[in-house]
Amino acid sequence: MVYDESWYSGRPVLITGGLGFIGSSLAIRMVALGAKVTLLDAMIKEFGGNWKNIEPIREQVHVFQDDMRNFQALSQIVKGQEAIFHLAGQVSHGDSMLEPLTDLGVNCVSTMNLVEACRIHNPNARIVYTSTRQVYGTPQTLPVKEEHPVLPIDVNGINKLAAEYYHLLYHQVYDVKSTVLRLTNTYGPRLQIQNDRQGFIGVFLKRCLSGREIHIFGDGMQVRDFNYVDDVVQALVLAILHDQCFGHVFNLGSPDRYDLLNFVQTLATLTDVTYQLVPFPADKKLIDIGDYYGDYSAFSEVTGWQPQINLREGLAKTLAYYQSHRINYLTP
Repeated sequence: MVYDESWYSGRPVLITGGLGFIGSSLAIRMVALGAKVTLLDAMIKEFGGNWKNIEPIREQVHVFQDDMRNFQALSQIVKGQEAIFHLAGQVSHGDSMLEPLTDLGVNCVSTMNLVEACRIHNPNARIVYTSTRQVYGTPQTLPVKEEHPVLPIDVNGINKLAAEYYHLLYHQVYDVKSTVLRLTNTYGPRLQIQNDRQGFIGVFLKRCLSGREIHIFGDGMQVRDFNYVDDVVQALVLAILHDQCFGHVFNLGSPDRYDLLNFVQTLATLTDVTYQLVPFPADKKLIDIGDYYGDYSAFSEVTGWQPQINLREGLAKTLAYYQSHRINYLTP
Protein backbone atom coordinates (compact mmCIF):
# COMPACT_ATOMS: atom_id res chain seq x y z
CA MET A 1 0.00 0.00 0.00
CA VAL A 2 1.09 3.58 -0.65
CA TYR A 3 0.10 6.55 1.49
CA ASP A 4 0.43 10.25 0.72
CA GLU A 5 2.17 12.76 2.96
CA SER A 6 -1.06 13.64 4.75
CA TRP A 7 -0.58 10.28 6.53
CA TYR A 8 1.82 12.04 8.93
CA SER A 9 -0.71 14.61 10.12
CA GLY A 10 -1.49 14.03 13.77
CA ARG A 11 0.64 10.87 14.00
CA PRO A 12 3.38 10.32 16.60
CA VAL A 13 6.82 10.27 14.99
CA LEU A 14 10.15 9.54 16.67
CA ILE A 15 13.49 10.72 15.24
CA THR A 16 16.64 9.34 16.84
CA GLY A 17 19.59 11.66 16.44
CA GLY A 18 16.94 14.34 16.20
CA LEU A 19 19.19 17.27 17.10
CA GLY A 20 21.79 16.33 14.51
CA PHE A 21 22.15 17.48 10.93
CA ILE A 22 19.70 15.28 9.05
CA GLY A 23 17.54 14.57 12.10
CA SER A 24 16.78 18.23 12.77
CA SER A 25 16.09 18.89 9.09
CA LEU A 26 13.64 15.98 9.09
CA ALA A 27 12.08 17.23 12.32
CA ILE A 28 11.35 20.61 10.74
CA ARG A 29 9.70 18.84 7.81
CA MET A 30 7.67 16.57 10.11
CA VAL A 31 6.35 19.56 12.06
CA ALA A 32 5.32 21.17 8.77
CA LEU A 33 3.44 17.96 7.90
CA GLY A 34 1.54 18.13 11.19
CA ALA A 35 3.19 15.16 12.92
CA LYS A 36 3.51 14.87 16.69
CA VAL A 37 7.29 14.87 16.83
CA THR A 38 9.54 13.35 19.49
CA LEU A 39 13.30 13.75 19.22
CA LEU A 40 15.84 11.53 20.95
CA ASP A 41 19.48 12.57 21.10
CA ALA A 42 22.31 11.68 23.46
CA MET A 43 23.98 15.02 22.68
CA ILE A 44 27.44 13.45 22.65
CA LYS A 45 29.69 16.45 22.03
CA GLU A 46 31.59 15.20 18.99
CA PHE A 47 28.58 13.75 17.14
CA GLY A 48 26.92 16.96 15.96
CA GLY A 49 23.79 17.40 18.05
CA ASN A 50 23.05 21.10 18.45
CA TRP A 51 20.09 22.73 20.17
CA LYS A 52 20.30 25.57 17.66
CA ASN A 53 19.39 23.09 14.91
CA ILE A 54 15.81 22.91 16.16
CA GLU A 55 15.43 26.57 17.11
CA PRO A 56 12.57 27.15 14.59
CA ILE A 57 10.49 24.31 16.10
CA ARG A 58 11.74 24.09 19.69
CA GLU A 59 8.30 24.65 21.19
CA GLN A 60 6.59 22.22 18.80
CA VAL A 61 8.57 19.07 19.54
CA HIS A 62 9.24 16.90 22.57
CA VAL A 63 12.91 16.18 23.24
CA PHE A 64 14.47 13.35 25.22
CA GLN A 65 18.17 13.76 25.93
CA ASP A 66 19.10 10.14 26.48
CA ASP A 67 21.41 7.46 25.11
CA MET A 68 20.01 4.62 23.01
CA ARG A 69 22.39 2.25 24.78
CA ASN A 70 20.00 2.67 27.75
CA PHE A 71 17.46 -0.03 26.88
CA GLN A 72 15.00 0.81 29.65
CA ALA A 73 14.73 4.46 28.69
CA LEU A 74 14.47 3.62 25.00
CA SER A 75 11.72 1.09 25.65
CA GLN A 76 9.54 3.80 27.13
CA ILE A 77 10.25 6.28 24.36
CA VAL A 78 9.30 3.96 21.46
CA LYS A 79 5.86 3.16 22.87
CA GLY A 80 3.08 4.51 20.65
CA GLN A 81 5.36 5.88 17.93
CA GLU A 82 3.86 5.10 14.52
CA ALA A 83 6.92 6.12 12.49
CA ILE A 84 10.52 5.86 13.71
CA PHE A 85 13.40 7.38 11.81
CA HIS A 86 16.62 5.89 13.18
CA LEU A 87 19.30 8.46 12.32
CA ALA A 88 21.36 8.34 15.52
CA GLY A 89 24.86 6.97 15.25
CA GLN A 90 28.57 7.55 15.08
CA VAL A 91 29.47 8.48 11.50
CA SER A 92 33.17 9.31 11.63
CA HIS A 93 35.21 6.69 9.80
CA GLY A 94 38.45 7.88 11.37
CA ASP A 95 37.03 7.92 14.90
CA SER A 96 35.72 4.39 14.43
CA MET A 97 39.27 3.19 13.89
CA LEU A 98 40.56 5.06 16.95
CA GLU A 99 37.65 4.13 19.25
CA PRO A 100 36.13 0.92 17.84
CA LEU A 101 34.27 -0.05 21.01
CA THR A 102 32.51 3.31 21.13
CA ASP A 103 31.47 2.86 17.52
CA LEU A 104 30.24 -0.66 18.29
CA GLY A 105 28.09 0.59 21.15
CA VAL A 106 26.67 3.64 19.43
CA ASN A 107 25.90 1.93 16.12
CA CYS A 108 25.24 -1.72 17.00
CA VAL A 109 24.08 -1.89 20.61
CA SER A 110 21.83 1.13 20.12
CA THR A 111 20.26 -0.37 17.00
CA MET A 112 19.74 -3.76 18.63
CA ASN A 113 18.08 -1.99 21.54
CA LEU A 114 15.77 -0.15 19.17
CA VAL A 115 14.51 -3.16 17.22
CA GLU A 116 14.20 -5.23 20.40
CA ALA A 117 12.28 -2.45 22.14
CA CYS A 118 9.97 -2.23 19.14
CA ARG A 119 9.50 -6.01 19.09
CA ILE A 120 8.36 -5.95 22.71
CA HIS A 121 6.60 -2.61 23.01
CA ASN A 122 5.71 -1.36 19.52
CA PRO A 123 5.73 -4.12 16.87
CA ASN A 124 3.54 -2.11 14.47
CA ALA A 125 5.96 0.81 14.12
CA ARG A 126 7.22 1.71 10.66
CA ILE A 127 11.00 2.24 10.74
CA VAL A 128 13.62 3.70 8.42
CA TYR A 129 17.31 3.29 9.20
CA THR A 130 19.96 5.50 7.61
CA SER A 131 23.07 3.54 6.72
CA THR A 132 26.03 4.52 4.55
CA ARG A 133 27.69 3.86 1.21
CA GLN A 134 30.75 2.93 3.27
CA VAL A 135 29.39 -0.61 3.73
CA TYR A 136 30.42 -1.39 0.14
CA GLY A 137 34.08 -0.63 0.74
CA THR A 138 36.10 0.01 -2.41
CA PRO A 139 33.74 -0.22 -5.41
CA GLN A 140 34.37 -3.06 -7.83
CA THR A 141 31.94 -1.63 -10.43
CA LEU A 142 30.31 1.77 -10.93
CA PRO A 143 27.65 2.89 -10.40
CA VAL A 144 27.26 0.79 -7.27
CA LYS A 145 24.02 -1.20 -7.09
CA GLU A 146 22.53 -2.71 -3.96
CA GLU A 147 23.69 -6.15 -5.12
CA HIS A 148 27.34 -5.04 -5.00
CA PRO A 149 29.42 -7.03 -2.47
CA VAL A 150 29.63 -5.46 0.97
CA LEU A 151 33.27 -5.35 2.10
CA PRO A 152 33.70 -2.44 4.56
CA ILE A 153 37.21 -1.14 5.03
CA ASP A 154 36.73 0.49 8.41
CA VAL A 155 35.06 -0.28 11.74
CA ASN A 156 32.25 2.17 11.08
CA GLY A 157 31.30 0.42 7.85
CA ILE A 158 31.23 -2.97 9.59
CA ASN A 159 29.06 -1.72 12.44
CA LYS A 160 26.65 0.13 10.15
CA LEU A 161 26.31 -3.05 8.08
CA ALA A 162 25.60 -5.09 11.21
CA ALA A 163 22.96 -2.54 12.21
CA GLU A 164 21.33 -2.94 8.79
CA TYR A 165 21.08 -6.68 9.38
CA TYR A 166 19.44 -6.21 12.78
CA HIS A 167 16.68 -4.23 11.08
CA LEU A 168 16.30 -6.72 8.26
CA LEU A 169 16.32 -9.72 10.61
CA TYR A 170 13.64 -8.28 12.87
CA HIS A 171 11.56 -7.46 9.81
CA GLN A 172 11.86 -11.01 8.52
CA VAL A 173 11.40 -12.87 11.81
CA TYR A 174 9.16 -10.56 13.85
CA ASP A 175 7.54 -8.37 11.15
CA VAL A 176 9.01 -5.22 12.69
CA LYS A 177 8.75 -3.18 9.49
CA SER A 178 12.10 -1.66 8.53
CA THR A 179 13.65 -0.05 5.48
CA VAL A 180 17.37 0.65 5.12
CA LEU A 181 18.59 3.64 3.11
CA ARG A 182 22.29 3.81 2.26
CA LEU A 183 23.17 7.49 2.15
CA THR A 184 26.00 8.99 0.18
CA ASN A 185 27.53 12.46 0.71
CA THR A 186 24.73 14.48 2.31
CA TYR A 187 25.30 18.20 2.80
CA GLY A 188 23.32 21.33 3.60
CA PRO A 189 22.35 23.65 6.46
CA ARG A 190 22.99 22.30 10.00
CA LEU A 191 25.80 20.00 8.89
CA GLN A 192 28.29 19.64 11.76
CA ILE A 193 31.27 21.82 10.85
CA GLN A 194 32.66 22.67 14.28
CA ASN A 195 35.17 19.83 14.18
CA ASP A 196 36.86 17.88 11.40
CA ARG A 197 35.52 14.45 12.37
CA GLN A 198 32.60 13.88 10.03
CA GLY A 199 33.73 13.92 6.44
CA PHE A 200 35.38 16.18 3.93
CA ILE A 201 32.32 18.32 3.13
CA GLY A 202 32.17 19.73 6.65
CA VAL A 203 35.93 20.25 6.66
CA PHE A 204 35.86 22.07 3.33
CA LEU A 205 32.92 24.26 4.35
CA LYS A 206 34.48 25.24 7.66
CA ARG A 207 37.75 26.20 5.98
CA CYS A 208 35.89 28.13 3.31
CA LEU A 209 33.75 30.03 5.82
CA SER A 210 36.77 30.73 8.03
CA GLY A 211 38.82 32.12 5.14
CA ARG A 212 41.33 29.27 5.33
CA GLU A 213 42.84 27.32 2.46
CA ILE A 214 41.21 24.01 1.58
CA HIS A 215 43.52 21.01 1.37
CA ILE A 216 42.51 18.31 -1.12
CA PHE A 217 44.18 14.96 -0.58
CA GLY A 218 45.91 13.31 -3.53
CA ASP A 219 45.17 14.50 -7.05
CA GLY A 220 41.62 15.63 -6.27
CA MET A 221 40.15 13.35 -8.92
CA GLN A 222 38.21 11.11 -6.52
CA VAL A 223 34.63 11.02 -7.85
CA ARG A 224 31.63 11.34 -5.55
CA ASP A 225 27.88 11.86 -5.72
CA PHE A 226 26.15 14.38 -3.46
CA ASN A 227 22.66 14.81 -2.03
CA TYR A 228 21.32 18.05 -0.60
CA VAL A 229 19.71 17.44 2.79
CA ASP A 230 16.18 18.39 1.66
CA ASP A 231 16.33 15.66 -0.97
CA VAL A 232 17.41 13.14 1.68
CA VAL A 233 14.58 14.26 3.94
CA GLN A 234 12.14 13.68 1.09
CA ALA A 235 13.53 10.17 0.63
CA LEU A 236 12.95 9.46 4.32
CA VAL A 237 9.41 10.79 4.12
CA LEU A 238 8.63 8.55 1.16
CA ALA A 239 10.27 5.42 2.57
CA ILE A 240 7.81 5.30 5.49
CA LEU A 241 4.83 5.74 3.17
CA HIS A 242 5.56 2.85 0.77
CA ASP A 243 4.92 -0.62 2.11
CA GLN A 244 7.02 -2.04 -0.75
CA CYS A 245 10.13 -0.55 0.88
CA PHE A 246 9.98 -2.61 4.05
CA GLY A 247 12.48 -5.42 4.32
CA HIS A 248 14.72 -3.92 1.65
CA VAL A 249 17.94 -1.93 1.31
CA PHE A 250 18.12 1.02 -1.07
CA ASN A 251 20.85 3.37 -2.25
CA LEU A 252 20.37 7.10 -2.47
CA GLY A 253 22.44 9.04 -4.95
CA SER A 254 22.45 11.64 -7.68
CA PRO A 255 22.55 11.70 -11.47
CA ASP A 256 25.42 14.21 -11.22
CA ARG A 257 28.92 13.24 -10.14
CA TYR A 258 31.86 15.47 -9.28
CA ASP A 259 35.46 14.89 -8.43
CA LEU A 260 36.71 16.70 -5.33
CA LEU A 261 38.46 19.32 -7.40
CA ASN A 262 35.15 20.06 -9.18
CA PHE A 263 33.44 20.30 -5.80
CA VAL A 264 35.88 22.94 -4.54
CA GLN A 265 35.80 24.78 -7.86
CA THR A 266 31.99 24.93 -7.57
CA LEU A 267 32.43 26.43 -4.10
CA ALA A 268 34.81 28.96 -5.64
CA THR A 269 32.07 30.21 -7.98
CA LEU A 270 30.01 31.15 -4.92
CA THR A 271 32.54 32.61 -2.48
CA ASP A 272 36.22 33.40 -2.10
CA VAL A 273 38.15 30.21 -1.52
CA THR A 274 41.68 29.00 -2.12
CA TYR A 275 42.87 25.43 -2.25
CA GLN A 276 45.87 23.24 -2.88
CA LEU A 277 46.53 19.56 -3.47
CA VAL A 278 48.39 17.85 -0.61
CA PRO A 279 49.67 14.30 -0.12
CA PHE A 280 47.23 11.78 1.32
CA PRO A 281 47.85 11.28 5.08
CA ALA A 282 48.67 7.63 5.69
CA ASP A 283 45.75 7.04 8.10
CA LYS A 284 43.26 8.60 5.67
CA LYS A 285 44.59 6.67 2.70
CA LEU A 286 44.03 3.37 4.50
CA ILE A 287 40.26 3.93 4.63
CA ASP A 288 39.77 5.83 1.37
CA ILE A 289 37.46 4.00 -1.05
CA GLY A 290 38.49 5.77 -4.26
CA ASP A 291 35.70 6.69 -6.67
CA TYR A 292 32.11 6.11 -5.59
CA TYR A 293 28.69 6.88 -7.03
CA GLY A 294 25.55 4.88 -6.44
CA ASP A 295 22.69 3.59 -8.54
CA TYR A 296 19.50 4.78 -6.83
CA SER A 297 17.10 3.53 -9.53
CA ALA A 298 15.60 0.81 -7.30
CA PHE A 299 14.40 3.37 -4.73
CA SER A 300 13.23 5.68 -7.49
CA GLU A 301 11.17 2.93 -9.10
CA VAL A 302 9.38 2.13 -5.83
CA THR A 303 8.81 5.68 -4.55
CA GLY A 304 9.29 8.05 -7.49
CA TRP A 305 12.08 9.83 -5.59
CA GLN A 306 14.46 11.97 -7.59
CA PRO A 307 16.96 14.51 -6.25
CA GLN A 308 15.85 18.06 -7.03
CA ILE A 309 18.73 20.27 -5.87
CA ASN A 310 21.95 20.31 -7.89
CA LEU A 311 25.32 20.86 -6.27
CA ARG A 312 25.74 24.53 -7.06
CA GLU A 313 22.23 25.44 -5.85
CA GLY A 314 22.67 23.32 -2.73
CA LEU A 315 26.04 24.84 -1.88
CA ALA A 316 24.60 28.33 -2.35
CA LYS A 317 21.78 27.54 0.11
CA THR A 318 24.27 26.01 2.54
CA LEU A 319 26.68 28.95 2.48
CA ALA A 320 23.82 31.42 2.92
CA TYR A 321 22.61 29.52 5.98
CA TYR A 322 26.00 29.46 7.69
CA GLN A 323 26.68 33.08 6.86
CA SER A 324 23.43 33.97 8.65
CA HIS A 325 24.08 31.65 11.62
CA ARG A 326 27.86 31.82 12.02
CA ILE A 327 27.78 32.12 15.81
CA ASN A 328 25.91 28.82 16.16
CA TYR A 329 28.19 26.71 14.01
CA LEU A 330 31.68 28.16 13.67
CA THR A 331 32.56 28.51 17.35
CA PRO A 332 34.03 25.57 19.30
